[in-house]
Amino acid sequence: MIQWDEVAVFVSLGLFVTVLGFVAARWRRGDLDLIEEWGLGGRRFGTIVTWFLLGGDIYTAYTFIAVPALVFGSGALGLFVLPVGVIVYPLVYLIMPRLWQVAKNRGYVTASDYVKERFDSRFLALLIAVTGIVATMPYIALQILGIAVVLNVMGVNVEAALLISFLVLAIFTYVSGLRAPTLIALVKDSLIWVTVIVAIIVIPLKLGGFGTIFATVPAAHLTLAPPLFGGYSTLALGSALALFLFPHTITGTLAASSQHAIKRNSAFLPAYTLLLGLIALLGYMAIAAGIRPAGPYGANSVVPQLIQFAFPGWFAGFAFAAIAIGALVPASIMSIAAANLFCRNIYREYLRPNATPRDESRVAKIASLLVKVGALGFILIPGLTQYAITLQLAGGVWIIQTLPAVFLALYVKWLDRRAVTLGWLVGIVTGTYWLLVEKFASALHAFPVGGPNGIKLYIGLVAVLLNIGVVVVGSALAHALGGAQAGWTLSEADYEPLPAEPAA
Repeated sequence: MIQWDEVAVFVSLGLFVTVLGFVAARWRRGDLDLIEEWGLGGRRFGTIVTWFLLGGDIYTAYTFIAVPALVFGSGALGLFVLPVGVIVYPLVYLIMPRLWQVAKNRGYVTASDYVKERFDSRFLALLIAVTGIVATMPYIALQILGIAVVLNVMGVNVEAALLISFLVLAIFTYVSGLRAPTLIALVKDSLIWVTVIVAIIVIPLKLGGFGTIFATVPAAHLTLAPPLFGGYSTLALGSALALFLFPHTITGTLAASSQHAIKRNSAFLPAYTLLLGLIALLGYMAIAAGIRPAGPYGANSVVPQLIQFAFPGWFAGFAFAAIAIGALVPASIMSIAAANLFCRNIYREYLRPNATPRDESRVAKIASLLVKVGALGFILIPGLTQYAITLQLAGGVWIIQTLPAVFLALYVKWLDRRAVTLGWLVGIVTGTYWLLVEKFASALHAFPVGGPNGIKLYIGLVAVLLNIGVVVVGSALAHALGGAQAGWTLSEADYEPLPAEPAA
């Protein structure tokens, strides 16, 4: 049954952000026929705008849906997302300003642009680009899944509403590029903050307070069982290392106007970790409220059901719009990031080396449309939803294998490109093998250490440690044998701020 009061508020806010998406083409004007303007916003976003952009980029609708769903179903294990925020932002402070500076100095749009020149290897850059695109596609699909869950709870036709939503998304992304999701992120984050703060006050009052909520939750859900200690800690560390290797987070970072904007954001973004902790508590509240998974989306539906249980229709519509807009922003950025990789590191490198900047922008725009269509297929074609979820698990395992080529290479001069390539292959093969053993149902695998039954660890972290081991040993051997290739093809000056131009 359609909840018309919810739908009315939902549609009104949806129309508002659609208008913003088209208005964004005129915001901070630039030539959108150039990929640096279309795909990176001209690298001119300051501290505040970057904060909203990265917040909208990292904390997605599926986070809003999936994190409390994991807490609802698995208890404390779902809280691994909180130490991720503690670990990742010091790394951002140390690493990302250096990557931003060399990208600014050399005109890089993607991480693969950097890898190509750093190692003087088109092939290694291609591997990094393909890894990024493959890891991003199911991530976009899961954003669409977040919208589908909300639409289903409101009682509307999911397929028709999704087609309309993503037709609009595709058009304003094509027209406005990165400016569209950036401007909409200002609204999205405001809606999310209001929704969470109101929910964290009103729902406990309705349920009798936090004491009653925690008393209702099974004891096994409140604490982490000892066998999961290794899985919890390695999942948190591995997820933190992988987060800013995803193409969409690199794109959001490279769009900043300066190193200082990135450093300040690494200090301010932990506020979202507080928000994420509050969102996670919704899983416990759903247990206390007696919510039961319903419909085709299972536990992913518990937060929308909890919102309907606790609030009048108009506020439920407001909250559902926040979740849906929270999907459109990252989905748009992800599609732009994947399109940038295809255009710069596949199309220009292998299909049309003489492409002009305007050719690049045109191809990137078309590629972003195709990426959205592919991701939408995961959701609309019966039976593929489960593949989107399982492939997203693999996406994190795969993208972390780019760490030596992107992050480690920023600081270690003597890496050999053949060793880095072989390390990538070892990480991808071993990580994929362990995922296959788990039938893609879990990113944790029992390794034969720490006892007769082994200990469950995050597959991505174990695989990248093997990857790094191959890179270090292989590079050392290459230097020892006198055959090292492309140890440091960029000069140290490429990583330093450009001198200020003299006054006219």
